[in-house]
Amino acid sequence: MFTNCIHCTADLGRNEAFEVFPVGTRLAFDSAQGRLWVVCRQCDRWNLSPLEERWEAVEAAERRFRDSRLRVSTDNIGLARLPEGVELIRVGMPQRPEMAAWRYGDQFGRRRKRQMLITGTILGSATLIVGGMVAVGASVASFSGVYANSGIWDMLIHGRPGAVVGRIALDDGQVVDVQRKHARMSALLQQGPDDPFALRLESVKGTHLLVGEPAKRAASRILPTVNRFGGSAIQVRDAVSVLEAAGDAQRVLTTLQSRFGARATDKQWGVSAKQSKPARNQVQKLPGTLHTLSPQDRLALEMALHEESERRAMEGELAELEAAWREAEEIAHIADNMFISPALTARVDALRTRDQ
Repeated sequence: MFTNCIHCTADLGRNEAFEVFPVGTRLAFDSAQGRLWVVCRQCDRWNLSPLEERWEAVEAAERRFRDSRLRVSTDNIGLARLPEGVELIRVGMPQRPEMAAWRYGDQFGRRRKRQMLITGTILGSATLIVGGMVAVGASVASFSGVYANSGIWDMLIHGRPGAVVGRIALDDGQVVDVQRKHARMSALLQQGPDDPFALRLESVKGTHLLVGEPAKRAASRILPTVNRFGGSAIQVRDAVSVLEAAGDAQRVLTTLQSRFGARATDKQWGVSAKQSKPARNQVQKLPGTLHTLSPQDRLALEMALHEESERRAMEGELAELEAAWREAEEIAHIADNMFISPALTARVDALRTRDQ
């Protein structure tokens, strides 16, 4: 049974409410279609379960939901809180806007509030520091110039450019670290209406051209960083309108690529021999880069990638979804063991062998 988020690789946690499905503390389920999701507490995204025995877990969730007194419901969506601390989201037959309000509005709204709180705290602290220095005779203009010229304000708002925000598995088996600046400067590529999704991924090891499913998985991993401020209710509604206008998730991908994707002749980030290191670290408005998309298009792209992966899974391609779960757990395992000494690893392996 998989225990890590397929999107951010965080531990999904455990529950004592469902013996047949002890993973996660916030579960969403659709009894009619037999779907079961684990909602990640770290990134708030929904993980569709590929487990064959999920029907039994869905039935158990339905029973517990109906028996719960702590629940609120509309015609199509319900929320219940169990004594064991588990939250259940019961999905009926909602239209896309209503489903998006629960699935994405909650996710993007929480993300927005969290980042606004962090940014407000940091900017407030910076204001106090400047005020304190002014009190001892320093010039406000001098501090303003430092912040403006060094990109400190951009760092305060968007986060430290060099922070590692994801680990992406490439086709050749290597796993590369993607920093915040790399996520923002990764770019959609111009493709024809019948061509597969393509992404130019930036990482600490350089530039990687990903096409098809690897490109979709990589984009799904890094978009939350680019969309770190989430979206307001209006922006989420506008993003849903983009999906509605396109007709389906796949068409959203092809539309955004054809409209905003970079071409082979366009300038790329960090490939010019004349470009200095400080310039490479700065965020530039180059064609196709993810951070240059409008908020509603970026949110729509994240929604579409999520829905497209689930569409394939529900059409019977569970082997691919299971492979994505295994990849997430392998990356999480690599990250967990990055700072563990070989001696300690050998000792743990010896104890495991002894107990078998």
